[in-house]
Order: sequence, then structure tokens, then C-alpha cells
Amino acid sequence: MDNKRLLIAVTLSLLVVFAWQFFLAPKPAQQPAKQAQVADPAQKAATMSSDAAPAEEVAQNFVPTEGRDVVVDTPLYTATFNSHGGVLESFVLKHYKETIKPDSPNVDIVGKDTVAKGPMGIILTQKGSEVHTWLKGQWAFEGTDLDLKSGKQSLVFTGKSGNFRLERRLTFDAATYLISEDLTVTNLSSTGVEASVSFTAAAKAMSAASNSYNPTRIAWYNDSGRDQVTKRDDIAEGEATAGDMLKWAAIHSNYFMFAIVPGAENSVMYSGVQNDIFRMAVEEPATLQPNVAKTLKASYFVGPCERKMLETMPGNLRTVVDFGWFDILARPLLHALNFLNDYVHNYGVAIIILTILIKIVFWPLSQKSYESMERMKKLQPMITKLRDKYGDDKQKLQQETMALYKTYKVNPAGGCVPMLVQIPVFFGLYKALMGGIELRHAVFIQHLPFTDITWLADLSAKDPLYITPIVMGITMLLQQLMTPSTGDKTQRYMMLAMPVVFTVMFVNFASGLVVYWFMNNVLSIGQQWLMIAKNKKKEA
Repeated sequence: MDNKRLLIAVTLSLLVVFAWQFFLAPKPAQQPAKQAQVADPAQKAATMSSDAAPAEEVAQNFVPTEGRDVVVDTPLYTATFNSHGGVLESFVLKHYKETIKPDSPNVDIVGKDTVAKGPMGIILTQKGSEVHTWLKGQWAFEGTDLDLKSGKQSLVFTGKSGNFRLERRLTFDAATYLISEDLTVTNLSSTGVEASVSFTAAAKAMSAASNSYNPTRIAWYNDSGRDQVTKRDDIAEGEATAGDMLKWAAIHSNYFMFAIVPGAENSVMYSGVQNDIFRMAVEEPATLQPNVAKTLKASYFVGPCERKMLETMPGNLRTVVDFGWFDILARPLLHALNFLNDYVHNYGVAIIILTILIKIVFWPLSQKSYESMERMKKLQPMITKLRDKYGDDKQKLQQETMALYKTYKVNPAGGCVPMLVQIPVFFGLYKALMGGIELRHAVFIQHLPFTDITWLADLSAKDPLYITPIVMGITMLLQQLMTPSTGDKTQRYMMLAMPVVFTVMFVNFASGLVVYWFMNNVLSIGQQWLMIAKNKKKEA
């Protein structure tokens, strides 16, 4: 085995990891939803009666009102509810635009086509009987719109469906995207009822169906850890279900989310997708005693995946943002980017500075790699003679080759081991650049120099002019031409083909990642040039 074969293996492994992650990754194991159900109805009744209130304490005179829009305005968002059931009709984020165009509308996580699916709706299922939803029965609302500058305020929607009286109290916090709900259900009948109550979420697709780098997914966290389903077909077939001490469930992309944090540990999550509308329900069992009011709790987080805010949210919501295997590297790299951006006020420049710092850290390893390749180059004439002599005896050829390496104290893996060490850093930065909301619509170079053509105006999107991936491929080719050759033409041709492969692969990558890879290539070329100049000086 020689150095070039190892280098090819490393490069091909890099490609395999990318391909596996986005096209061949196995589906997460689904957990039986029934695990979350409480087996003993008597135990449920005992648990749920602890905070029960007599039905007489509930207002007796229910007067329905006509459904109308109720607006909640905070420094972070403007939410519109329908007073008929308290269903969310729109949730517009004030600090995030749909696109980078100046006249782009702000992000509405719900979307008008989603309203019929009941975002932030309520479903009460009476076992063996009918289902009561936000659409059924009569509802009343006597409050006003909320203009919330600070602190917390609530909206109260009351309704009556069949023998059930419902009161939804939604509490808003001006400083966060969290909405807390207290749902009081009163059984007005003379008999107890075995039922279940579902808190629902619905949202338009947060990314294109073809976007494998940023899919809209269903994710959840329970006692088994975090899990998710990213393929729409699998979600449509009902494969995204979970129970087992559910902490949260969410519809989310890399940048935005609609999450539900249940108040009961024995909750179950179901989900689906149809016509680009993602739906989710978090259900908990409820034994409703006659003429007794029972309050159930849940929370919703509707907004951007801002990690700092999520750290303070209930239900371990911080785990919604997940960078996969390289999470341990992606997070500190994002912190470093944010730190640098605070000083240079440009994430593109911050990426370049971070690339330089990473290169400085790995400079000694890279230097050893180049030195090892140079020593391997000098041994090539002797290796060629061994191949001519023992070409038909592979075992003898390997023994003699290894003896040659030992005699001249050359490690055939010496040129690749330093590169292997750097691969996790590359993937960590890749995850950070693809998943950090800071990079969404972050500007590097607004327009192509000397023109008004939009260029690198969004580091989370691909280069619209394909300039950076092409230039990156050219630098990679130059790097290969500068690398010492082994004399094996087949391997040489394979190595020269790699820049083409990487250029095609990087065409659809976030431009921020391409800028990093391009800058790393430039620095590597400079280091190789210094190494070549040093060797020539020694030879002279």
C-alpha cells in the first residue's frame, strides 16, 4: 500500500459519507406508541382528579360569539388567531424574511393553506363515541387584541361541544416564542368518560421537497433520546410516531420550528403530511369525571431555531437543533463564527478568518503530510524496480516494499493520517454552516463586483452564479498538480479527476461552505509552495 492509495481511499470515503448521509441513511427505528398509554384506568382517574374543580365553579351562562380574528403583537412576531376554537391562522416572524429580496414578505410559519388543518387546535376524543375538535360546537371570546411590549398576557377562548365545556387559556411571553396553554375540560354529563385530548400543530413546508440538505422533518425527544423522520413519504405513511415519556415533538427545518411540549409524560405523538402541509398531534389520555373540571397543560414553540433562546425553554427543547455525529464540533465552530462576526460584521469574512485559524492549528500536521509525500516521491524509482521484479508475486512485493519503507524510515500512511484528523473538523464546520440560523441570509458580497448582479448575498444558499465552486475546483486541481506523483498513471488520473467530482458536488452546497473549502485550498497551495521552495533550496 502506498501513500497515493491511502489518499484516494480517504477522498472516496469523504464522498461515501456525504452520499450515505443524504441518500442512503437508514430510517430511524420507530417506537411503539402504545408504550405511552397508562394501563390502569383507575390509576389515570386518581392522577387526573388531583386538581379537579367542581363544575359549579365554571360560569353557567355560556353565550357563543361570532368567530373573528384576534391578533397578538409582540416584539418578535405577530400571531393571528380565530376566536372560533382559538386556532392559529398566521404566525409572522418580524426578524426573518422569506427571501433576500428587498420586498420579500416576512416568514409566516403557518401559511394560509394550513389553517384548515388546525394549527394549535384541540381534539377531544370520547372513546367509543364522537370526536370533538376546534371545528365543532360553539365558541365565545370576550377579550381584545394583545399589544404585548413586555411581560406576559393571556387570551381565553371558551367553547361547548356535546357534553363538554372547554376553556383554552393561551399565555404569551413578549421575550420568547413560547406559548403556554391551560386547557380546562368540564364533563357536564352524569357519567364518567374515558377520553383523550390532543394538542395539534400544522405548518406549511419550511423547505422545498427536493432540498435534502435542509428537509422539513418530524422530530421528537423522549427517554430514548432524539429521533426524527426526514423523508416525506415515510411521514405520509405514518412512520413518524412516538411515545415513551415524550418530552417534545416538532415540525422543523434547519431554521424554523413548530414544536409542542406536552404537560403529561404519558403523551403520544402522531404526524402526517399532505400537499406540502405537515400535521402533528400530541395526545394524552384523560378520564373525565362527571360534573368535574380537569385542566391539562401544554406549550408551543413557534419560531426560529435560535439556540440561545432554546437553551431556556422547557422540555429540553434545546435538543431540537441537532448537528448529528459532529455536534460536538459544530457548536464550538458556530460560537467561533459568531464571536468573529461581532468584530468584522460579515459572516463571509468571519469564515475566512476562521479558516485561517483552523489552518494555523493544523499547520504542523499538514507540514508532516507534505514531507511524507515528498519522501515517498523519492522512493518511487526503487518501488518501480520492485514491481518489475516481483510483479507476479504480490506477497513478496508487499514484503519487499515494507522492508524498503522500514530501511528509509518512511511511513506510507504519513501523508494521509494528518488529513484524516482534519476530516471531522471539515464535517463539523459543514454542519455548522448548513444548520446555523445565523448564516441564513447572511451577506458576504452583495453584488458581483462592478455590476448590480446579486451574488453571495446568502451564505446558506448555493452560489447563484456558480463562480465559487468553479474557482474552488480550479484551486483543487492546482493543488493536485503540485502534489508529488507516485508514477502510477492510473492513480494519477484518479487524483486529477477528484477536483471535477468535488466541483460537481459543491455546486449545490451552501456558498459559505464553498468559501471555506476554497480558502482552505488557497492556504494549502501556499503551504505546499513554501515546502517545494524549501526542498529546492536544500537540493541546491
